[in-house]
Amino acid sequence: MSLFDQITLNIKKAMLAKQKAKLEALRAVKSELLIAKTKGSSSELSKDEEIKILQRLVKQRRESADIYKEQNRKELYEVEVFQADIIQAYLPQQLSDEELSKEIKEIISSIGASSIKDMGKVMGIAAKKLSGRAEGKIIADKVKALLS
Repeated sequence: MSLFDQITLNIKKAMLAKQKAKLEALRAVKSELLIAKTKGSSSELSKDEEIKILQRLVKQRRESADIYKEQNRKELYEVEVFQADIIQAYLPQQLSDEELSKEIKEIISSIGASSIKDMGKVMGIAAKKLSGRAEGKIIADKVKALLS
């Protein structure tokens, strides 16, 4: 079952269960997927494209939540965090800090990187290999720490 079909099914379940907050988050995801489908050249999105869309939606909600928290808008903060958690559930399991370090160390040793000058090479491979399992900023920070 595709992600789009899974979201549609879960929208129906949320409607029947009268879960307004969850329904709102799922509709936002479905909307973004539909927009991406209509913009793209093919009628179906690849798994990577779907993951990138979901990651962007989660990131947007986390950033909004941070802003609301700074402004002491607790009710809006909670909504954004809840929606981010709902969307996060559709993403692949994120790597732990140890797993991420291990993966990046393997990449560094495989290409023979030795200094911060090689960060671009390492990031190119790491971004492709770890796509969907870790955020780009976290990967970059880890690469920088290991090459320093």
